[in-house]
Amino acid sequence: MEKDSHWTNEELAEFKSRVLRKLEVLDERIEEYRELTKPIPPENAIGRVSRMDAINNRSINEAALRTAEKQKQDLLRALDRLKDEKFGLCHACGMRIPLGRILLVPGATRCVQCAG
Repeated sequence: MEKDSHWTNEELAEFKSRVLRKLEVLDERIEEYRELTKPIPPENAIGRVSRMDAINNRSINEAALRTAEKQKQDLLRALDRLKDEKFGLCHACGMRIPLGRILLVPGATRCVQCAG
């Protein structure tokens, strides 16, 4: 990798395409989690143990919902940063950040070496 080597238009288009696909999947997951985290009406006759299980599962799904919503926001910010001429370059050393890293960690502004 060369210092300050910018991404090509093809690489940027591929990144954008992959992010948009990930956003579609996240939107579906977020909808599922929202359904799973709806309040459990007290008039539901499901028994005490079943209600406790349902409340526990709801807590787990709420955590998953928060994670998915954060991932979505990170991906949207990464898409917004595409306009920046320094997008994909490490803020510390100026080397290119691999596409895979930015897809896994959309908020990444440093390469693995500088982030460590």
